[in-house]
Amino acid sequence: MLNAPSRVLVITPHPDDAEISCGGTVAKWINAGSQVFYVLCTDGGKGTDDPDLEPGSLSTIRKLEQLAAADTLGVKEVVMLDYSDGELEDTREFRGMLVREIRRFRPDIVLCPDPHRRTFYYHRDHRITGIVAQDAVFPYARDRLHFNEHELEGLKPHKTGMILFWGTEEPDEFIDISKFMDSKLESLGCHKSQLSGLDRVFERIRASSEQAGKHLGLKYAEAFRKIVFRT
Repeated sequence: MLNAPSRVLVITPHPDDAEISCGGTVAKWINAGSQVFYVLCTDGGKGTDDPDLEPGSLSTIRKLEQLAAADTLGVKEVVMLDYSDGELEDTREFRGMLVREIRRFRPDIVLCPDPHRRTFYYHRDHRITGIVAQDAVFPYARDRLHFNEHELEGLKPHKTGMILFWGTEEPDEFIDISKFMDSKLESLGCHKSQLSGLDRVFERIRASSEQAGKHLGLKYAEAFRKIVFRT
């Protein structure tokens, strides 16, 4: 299993995706001394079936919930790109925004959704986030002539060593979160607008973490697909 890296960037499509998918890993690594940063891609303004909520009001609620969840875990900074929920596209603008934050935070590892799934329908925002994040990590953030306007901000090229994809069908990296399940659930509990039947949600999270842990004989784990870039 991986040792705690020095700097970690989590690129998450919506508020609550990070806590669901890697909240235990984030809690564990921060406890071990890692600096963790979030980039939140969308405003989450369409994630409700409440007829009384409009996108503007919901996005305000969800961004505050995300800040509270990140604070609970000890995340150092949350960058909000404010794309509309459900409207992410693989564009130069979006890719450049992620490249900028990679060059600014200079992570050892990036965590983001796995864009390549075949047996389960995946929210489009998750697929697009994973594709664009992977491209932003390599080669765009590495090569100075991609988005070289960043040099005017004092941002130098950066080569991230690894991506961990969450939500994967082919995990090959498992992080032991047995001691950090309570922290994961506490952070997830901050997303009150999304959690009807909180006990049922927590039960489902525990069950999926138990299933991931079985691969290594652990009580709880989070599972990822790993890509390592040559140094």
